[in-house]
Amino acid sequence: METLFAILIGMFFAGAVYLMLSKYTVRILLGVALLGNAVNLLLFTSGRLTREVPPIIPAGEDVLTSSAANPLPQALILTAIVISFSFFAFLLVLTYRAFQELGTDDTDEMRLAEPRNEPLPPMGY
Repeated sequence: METLFAILIGMFFAGAVYLMLSKYTVRILLGVALLGNAVNLLLFTSGRLTREVPPIIPAGEDVLTSSAANPLPQALILTAIVISFSFFAFLLVLTYRAFQELGTDDTDEMRLAEPRNEPLPPMGY
C-alpha cells in the first residue's frame, strides 16, 4: 500500500511542478493547490497509518511502549490544510486583482501590460 501511495505522491508532485511552470496564473494556482495535497499525502504516508496499527491506545497499555499509530503526522496535516487553504485564498485574490488591473492572466503579457489608471474605490473609513 505504501508503494501505491509513493507512486501517487510522485504523480502529484510531477503534476504540480508541470502546472507551476505554466505561464498562466490560474494553472500556477492549481499547481500550488496540488503541491499542498501532495505534501499532505506525503506526511500522511510517513505516519504509517495501516490496519495493523490502531490509532487508539488500548486500555491498560503503557503510553510509551504501545504500538499505536503516531498522531504527529495527522496533526501536521491538519495544520498544513489550514495554511495551504489560506495561502491559496491569498493567491486567488492576488491573481484576480492582477487580472482586473492588467486584463490578462498570461505572465508574459503581464510584464508588458500597463496598469489601468482608474481610481480605486473608497475604502469606507
